Amino acid sequence: MISVIIPVYNTSKELKKCLESLAQQTFKDFEVIVVDDGSAEPVGSEIPNSKFQISKLDIKFFRIQHAGAPRARNFGFQQSRGEFVLFCDADMELRQECLVKMKKVLDENSDMDFVYSDFKFGWKKFHFWEFDADKLKQMNYINTCSMVRRDKVVKWDESLEKFQDWDFWLSIVERGGKGRWIPEVLLRANIRRGTMSKWLPKFAYQLPWLRLKTKDNYAHWKKVVREKHNMISNF
Repeated sequence: MISVIIPVYNTSKELKKCLESLAQQTFKDFEVIVVDDGSAEPVGSEIPNSKFQISKLDIKFFRIQHAGAPRARNFGFQQSRGEFVLFCDADMELRQECLVKMKKVLDENSDMDFVYSDFKFGWKKFHFWEFDADKLKQMNYINTCSMVRRDKVVKWDESLEKFQDWDFWLSIVERGGKGRWIPEVLLRANIRRGTMSKWLPKFAYQLPWLRLKTKDNYAHWKKVVREKHNMISNF
């Protein structure tokens, strides 16, 4: 079984699209854990009435006090049962073959601990490369929405405001974890107000029109992660 864990914070509209894409998956043996991270309006009651037979999904809704996505993911993992886990952002849509293709890679490669793919953010395609632990120390190229074996999952660092996904994959790799890349687009992130900074590519932080506060915040949390993983000497 696969557990799909989705933290949600004031993104009910995007969540519907995410769940609709899950309802269309060719792979059927999965559960969905939705954790409402203290949204202004509770999430859940209106979702099953949407189209694409979302009501037939095995969904469990939980609501916790607002504490950020890492806390919601940790809580969701505690409620899950799957042998494989996919931490999925609420604004992600999965291609129909996403779950089956990711699971197939892990089933056929027992020495691999997680699998990731290319994805799109609006019209922009993010194309990656084969797993390289040294390159991961230089930059994060592994999407949060990637599949990992349950026994390799580590706790999400709830103290981090940014780069939580980079920290998560670095922590797994430091424990001997290895990944496999699927060179095709299996995911798409929906563009909405407030998500742009989350997906900004590295070069964007060098642009002169980007607000200084945003750049400083980005640099601060990047330094925090580098120090946590003893990577300061690498730069």
